[in-house]
Amino acid sequence: MKARLLLVAMALALALVSGCAQSESSVGVVRVIDGDTIVISGGATVRYIGIDTPERGEPYYQEALEANRRLVEGKSLRLERDVSEEDRYGRLLRYVYQDGVFVNVELVRMGWAEAKAYPPDTRYQWQLEAAEEEARVAERGIWAGR
Repeated sequence: MKARLLLVAMALALALVSGCAQSESSVGVVRVIDGDTIVISGGATVRYIGIDTPERGEPYYQEALEANRRLVEGKSLRLERDVSEEDRYGRLLRYVYQDGVFVNVELVRMGWAEAKAYPPDTRYQWQLEAAEEEARVAERGIWAGR
């Protein structure tokens, strides 16, 4: 068990310091829509890659929304594209970073999001899955009492 937690911690540390291959310039957050979706300056909607948070009306929706707000609201972000530009709803698909924090991973680590692969956009899926395992073991957020 200790070895597994050490592996998870190492994966998360790497996630926090990893560079971005396809970085975009800094953008501001206009509005937080939910736990995994925001509107950025210029009006584009951004859907976080590799995670899924509770939808309105589902348990833990409000907690996921508030966690996302604390991480990004009113802040400048760096966005990174994987393979796809947009989803079928016209939302930009991006990995999101705020002052060195990999927001997608952090929401999962805190227990407010599940790691969910959406091929072909899976560059950091291993980091997201490691964060989910950490949250499950610690019974954080959506994993409490499971």
